[in-house]
Amino acid sequence: MSASCFSKCSSKKHKEPDLALGEMSCVDRCVGKYMEAQERIGVVFQKFNEEQAAAQQNMQNMQAQYAAGRDGGSPFGR
Repeated sequence: MSASCFSKCSSKKHKEPDLALGEMSCVDRCVGKYMEAQERIGVVFQKFNEEQAAAQQNMQNMQAQYAAGRDGGSPFGR
């Protein structure tokens, strides 16, 4: 992120040790966009992980019911 924002926003001629006002504004916007994108990606991954955990739990429940049925008990509680 820092290399990307720096290459997009910094002047090719480095005459001063500090960034100019326009460069600072550009870097602020660039970092803000990066952080917003990372937050959105995090939300998507969290939702995906929750769905995967629910599917795994469902599979474990089905396997337990199947095992109970094979051991003489009914897998559907009959």
